[in-house]
Amino acid sequence: MKSISFILSAALILSAVACNNATKTEESSASAKPGITKADWGAVDSNKVYLYTLTNSKGTVVTISNYGGTVTSFVTADKNGNRSSVIIGFDSLSGYLAHPPYFGAIVGRYGNRIGDAKFTLDGKQYKLAANNGKNSLHGGLKGFDKVIWTPTVMNDTVPMLMLTYFSKDGEEGYPGNLKVMVHYTLTNDDELKIEYTATTDKATPVNLTNHSYFNLTGDVSNTILNHTLMIDADNYTPVDTTLIPTGEIKSVKGTAFDFTTAKAIGKDIDSVKGGYDHNFVLNKKDNSSQKVAVLSDSTSGRILEVYTTEPGLQFYTGNFLDGTFRNRDGKPINQHTALCMETQHFPDSPNKPSFPSTILQPGQEYHSETVYKVVVNK
Repeated sequence: MKSISFILSAALILSAVACNNATKTEESSASAKPGITKADWGAVDSNKVYLYTLTNSKGTVVTISNYGGTVTSFVTADKNGNRSSVIIGFDSLSGYLAHPPYFGAIVGRYGNRIGDAKFTLDGKQYKLAANNGKNSLHGGLKGFDKVIWTPTVMNDTVPMLMLTYFSKDGEEGYPGNLKVMVHYTLTNDDELKIEYTATTDKATPVNLTNHSYFNLTGDVSNTILNHTLMIDADNYTPVDTTLIPTGEIKSVKGTAFDFTTAKAIGKDIDSVKGGYDHNFVLNKKDNSSQKVAVLSDSTSGRILEVYTTEPGLQFYTGNFLDGTFRNRDGKPINQHTALCMETQHFPDSPNKPSFPSTILQPGQEYHSETVYKVVVNK
């Protein structure tokens, strides 16, 4: 009994220290100078890992690691001036090395799922790792979320960080040497702008996105089911039992998938088996950057606007979160305590000729842009 009491006491002390450190970090962000700072954050296979802190003129802070291109926090003020991160994550590299479900990371070479872990391109079949049942998910066993990116500070006035990665021909089963570049910019309007570019020497599927999990209250003790959401999409892509699109494009009208008018996420979620984990076909007539979604939380007064050049948005309600991982403040990350809005091309597009193509050809440049903008309604 004494040993159990000791363990429980130690756990409580560690949790309190973690909470205190997180609070100090969030409070200190308000007085930090605009710009970018760099800190050592450990190593992976003898490769150094760094944490970059981007601060704008309002004291909003975004932290990004070159391990997986991971956005580890996005600290903003709420309607009462209290600061906390709207993105879940960890304060140390060890949390990410435990392989959480893509918290804040760049996912690729192909974000989302490819059915039966294979596709055929130019008459040749390519086999991928089946790391999600019989399907391939987010690039395979060691996707872009688990590699070390090369960092370069581009601008410390309007903080901009560039990460580059060279994905070799055959990596995770994909053809072509792929050169990838990702720019992160934190503007003075509290926008986190993420811009992706890539080139290849062989035809290959490319679908890059960021996998941040949001909770606008800044506290994972609160569910995201009370957040309200608008998605500018009249249609979505239904899925089979393994979450691979059937190939159909269906209207959201009269269904639980209708977010064309803002509604509480929890309003219809019980009508969706397993919760939302679906691709929405955005009402975009071209590939310019447009506002496609608005997420709101009345408790904090925070509003998150999403802009993108992409044709789709994967809305995921954290259905598989089960408390295994704990947020930076020591609190368990349970089901429906965070959500993802992954801007993208559609899942399984290499096997669905009717979907917008994700094939990048030699001589072409892949380009994608997404902005997450925080506005506070006081």
